[in-house]
Amino acid sequence: MKYLIALSIGLLTGAMLFAVGLTINPFISKPRLSPLAVTDYQTVTLTYSGIASDGIVFTNDGESRVHPYPEKILQLWEAPVRQTSAAVKVLRDGRNQVAGLGIKISSLSETTRLFEGKALVDSVWYVYLPGRGSLYIEQTENYWAYMREIVLPAYRSSANIWKGTWLGNMTAGPGALGIAKVTGGSGEFAGKDMLGVESLSVRAWRVDGGPVAAEGQLLIELPPDVMDEPAIDDASDEEVFAEEE
Repeated sequence: MKYLIALSIGLLTGAMLFAVGLTINPFISKPRLSPLAVTDYQTVTLTYSGIASDGIVFTNDGESRVHPYPEKILQLWEAPVRQTSAAVKVLRDGRNQVAGLGIKISSLSETTRLFEGKALVDSVWYVYLPGRGSLYIEQTENYWAYMREIVLPAYRSSANIWKGTWLGNMTAGPGALGIAKVTGGSGEFAGKDMLGVESLSVRAWRVDGGPVAAEGQLLIELPPDVMDEPAIDDASDEEVFAEEE
């Protein structure tokens, strides 16, 4: 019996040391300011709701904390895609007007190293802006600060919820300075190589459902040749979608 008690105490102590090591690690560098925050070039700013049920579509393996939406949507339960999620979001511009659609596909990265402060997700965006064109964003995101400052405090809370104000850059690559790779697909962006950053603002997070109040932002830096080009003639959304088809 005494050996069982000693084993239990050892396991509990080990778990506590593991948790402390993850949350208080002096070797993990703090997030840096994104270079795009001080860029001199023109940028495109797109915002979206960080809540799954506020989007058009969200799906995953059906067993994760954030539930698929709408309720009867097909789930990604097959082995090759069980660690993948997909979402379709309405994107808004700086005036909070509808600017287009964004399709995001995310998968847990095999290069995640928690003791190094790397909770990594590989993701891609396909962004379509009627009247302007389309963009393809490739990035690696780091959710370490998100987990440490929001998720863990929510689990420690007796109400299983975190409330506060949190803002962080999620993009951690593939660019050396933590920048996403953006490639123009059509319209005024066709054939252009650009840079981008995705950030997330959270005000409330619940253990049994994930974000309760959250907003995401895509910031894309335009090259000079895109800035100097004349804008595409205005057209209705129906006309633009018909041309794309």
